[in-house]
Amino acid sequence: MSGRPLDVLEETLGSTVTVTLKGGEIYEGALAGYDQHMNLVLEEGDNVTIIRGDNVVSIEP
Repeated sequence: MSGRPLDVLEETLGSTVTVTLKGGEIYEGALAGYDQHMNLVLEEGDNVTIIRGDNVVSIEP
C-alpha cells in the first residue's frame, strides 16, 4: 500500500471505512467515491452521505 492519501483512498474504494470528523462525529459506510480535495461519498444501505474533505480527521478501514 502506498503512503499517498489519494492512492490509499483508491485502494479503499468499495470497502467499508470509518470516518471521524473534526466535531467528533463518526460515519461508517462503503467508500463510493472521493475527489482531489478528499471530499468523500459513503454509502450505507440506501443512504448516501457526502463528507467535505476539510472536516475529516481520519479514515480507517
